Amino acid sequence: MREIDIRNQRIRIRRIEGGSEYSEAYDHLMVATGARPICPDVPGIDADGIFGINGLQSAIDIQSELDLTDAKQAVVVGGGYIGLEMAEAMALRGIKVALVEKSSEVMNTLDDDMAAMVSQTLEEGGVSLHRNEGLQAFERGKGRVAAVITDQRRLAADIVILGLGVQPNTELAAEAGIPLGINNSIKVNDRMETGIPGIWSAGDCVQSYHLVSRKPFYIPLGTVANRQGRVAGINIGGGHAVFPGVMGTAMVKVFDLGIARTGLQEDEIKALGWEYATAKIDSHHRTGYYPDAGRISVKLLAQKGNARLLGAQIVGALDGVKRIDTVATALHADFTVERLIDLDLSYAPPFSPVWDPIQIAARQLIKKV
Repeated sequence: MREIDIRNQRIRIRRIEGGSEYSEAYDHLMVATGARPICPDVPGIDADGIFGINGLQSAIDIQSELDLTDAKQAVVVGGGYIGLEMAEAMALRGIKVALVEKSSEVMNTLDDDMAAMVSQTLEEGGVSLHRNEGLQAFERGKGRVAAVITDQRRLAADIVILGLGVQPNTELAAEAGIPLGINNSIKVNDRMETGIPGIWSAGDCVQSYHLVSRKPFYIPLGTVANRQGRVAGINIGGGHAVFPGVMGTAMVKVFDLGIARTGLQEDEIKALGWEYATAKIDSHHRTGYYPDAGRISVKLLAQKGNARLLGAQIVGALDGVKRIDTVATALHADFTVERLIDLDLSYAPPFSPVWDPIQIAARQLIKKV
């Protein structure tokens, strides 16, 4: 699609094969243009061997590159979800991996005290971490990337993976006059309507509503996109559905470590100007005396005064971090810390201590809020 004509309710389409163009009328138009990897504007960015990640085809291209070039050294730029998963994948292939992150810790969706455990696991897995370093340029050798230049060092590279996040593909919408919001994502209401009659939007190109901060929010996640698409489809088909919002609930695995989070983290709460407290506890994901009881760290955040639950982060044994869904449900219901403590959660030694780690953290937090 090349152009959206809002006034006449038509779109201009270019055929991939041959390049010919034609016009098509619409009664309802669904804009689901997604997002694309962020590519930094630095020297050497167009060298061969540098890959962004944007869907299955990206992974196929990287796999082919590794098979063809027999890469020995990889550099991952960016320590978010994709960057961490790619660093692990490279390391498991026996490739020497360096990860460059401009922040003090990887995983900027976690607070630093929780992210530090992720950094430790990466280093134990053989990944060389370079935190507090900014990307400056890519060095070429015969047209291919040869090294990553940061503000502190030169890192030799046979292949580079960009894990700097994504940005919404909304240029087409903007040119048509469809209103944009945060991060240039498309503004929609809770029915996924854009405000332009007959035009809907969902997925990684749209703005969401954060249920905890109660402010506009941009989060490109597959779970969110699927739910938004369902709502838009029901409404386009003549039904009625609403998308209530998001809380940034997400999980990732790094080697044998599980990482999960939901709601707000400390920096976001500070930016809102709210007074808050935190509680962090270390426990086991099942009863401590039970075989293979893994360690788990839980951090809860709540607002002072009204004890409103604001967020949670869990790092530890893979089988234990799915508990984040308990907190996500509580956040969706606007729970206080006390209500979280009162939940009638299940218990059996193979699955949980008598007091679930979530509730142990809540009992510590209630003393502060």
